[in-house]
Amino acid sequence: MDYFPIFLNLKQQSCLVVGGGPVALRKATQLERAGARLHLVAPHLHAPDLLQQLKQTTYSERKFTPEDLNDVQLVIAATDDPQTNRDIAMRAKSRQIPVNVVDQPDLGSFIMPSIVDRSPLQIAISTGGASPVLARMLRTQLEGVIPATFGHLAGLVETYRETVKQALPSVHERRMFWESVLEGETAELVFSGKTDAAKEALEEALEIARHQAEPYGEVYLVGAGPGDPDLLTFRALRLMQKADVVVYDRLVSQAILDLVRRDAEKIYVGKERDNHAVPQEDINSCLVRLAKEGQRVVRLKGGDPFIFGRGGEEISTLMDHGVNFQVVPGITAAAGCAAYAGIPLTHRDYSQAVTFVTGHRKDGSVNLDWESLAHDQQTVVFYMGLQSVNIICEALISHGRSAQTPAALVEKGTRPDQKVYRGTLQSLPQLVKEHSITPPTLIIVGEVVALRNKLHWFNTESEINA
Repeated sequence: MDYFPIFLNLKQQSCLVVGGGPVALRKATQLERAGARLHLVAPHLHAPDLLQQLKQTTYSERKFTPEDLNDVQLVIAATDDPQTNRDIAMRAKSRQIPVNVVDQPDLGSFIMPSIVDRSPLQIAISTGGASPVLARMLRTQLEGVIPATFGHLAGLVETYRETVKQALPSVHERRMFWESVLEGETAELVFSGKTDAAKEALEEALEIARHQAEPYGEVYLVGAGPGDPDLLTFRALRLMQKADVVVYDRLVSQAILDLVRRDAEKIYVGKERDNHAVPQEDINSCLVRLAKEGQRVVRLKGGDPFIFGRGGEEISTLMDHGVNFQVVPGITAAAGCAAYAGIPLTHRDYSQAVTFVTGHRKDGSVNLDWESLAHDQQTVVFYMGLQSVNIICEALISHGRSAQTPAALVEKGTRPDQKVYRGTLQSLPQLVKEHSITPPTLIIVGEVVALRNKLHWFNTESEINA
């Protein structure tokens, strides 16, 4: 985070804008709309008639002087003279006055975002000064999907905040109440302009909430996919934003965790081969306990919950204890990593079947039906097989698969630091030995691996061949 976003209360605060061009006047208009008492300083104005629209602004037709900074709470330097802007910024910062320098963000102490104004709802968008045009484009998109009535909804909520606080003393109860209101009938009535009916609906919902028991919790088993947050489903993202608690494992990328509701409790239960931070039985019990405490729990799992994700074990425990749950499928690692590696799992000319296999069983062994896995014209994908790569390659070769069968290791698939190591069943163990390859890494075996030469498209600099 290059800048810390903050909203300032400038009502009746003295602010200074130096400059008379269109940008300076635009900034002055924004400050006055925020309630500031504004002083505008410039030798001349680009559009003098705009000054008539500024009701709380005084204008001095001259150059900037250091005395202009006296008793000022905020400064914007917007002249066409870089040296003057630099001088204003230096003097303002020496007095601990927040200062913005238009088009020179490094000189100032804050930057001005692009704003979607649905007061009291406001959305500020910033690229840290990297691309104001991009910020404006995003604002335009948001303007089109956020109607003005969102501001009316925010105003209605503000009116009832204290009433709801008195009626529902628990923070958890209030959060649940407001989420139901903002996603339900009350919001729809506001959007359709029926304000009185919206108030009645809100009051009726509050009366019901006042007398109902503490809500019972629920568990959402959510597939987080292989790592790229853009691969999350809409439903997964919605539930991640509603969660009171998120229980996650080591395969969930930080980029995905950043999309979880900020004030949700996060519990790490990561598991590695022979190193389980939390045993599976304890994870199951934790989910039951949290739900029975009335929490909405997202069990965030890498890939898909039902493909080597132990989702079946977890919902079995939830069912035994009568806990409500939902399952949200995710893109499994085989599908996501293969696609990002440019390796189709099936192809009419090379592979008429695909098999997903776990590289080790519950007891740690690698006891698989090697004879069927060694058949030609199929793709075999090994999950969690990095530690057993020697055994896997030797077993496939000894059961009839050619030692020259194309094979690949996809490390951290779909993520910005994805790497693809491509070789054969014979050379794959040597690749692992020569390079510091770490989990999560997927093994793909089959003639389709050779198609990567033509079909690779993502992070193309990451390939290592043997």
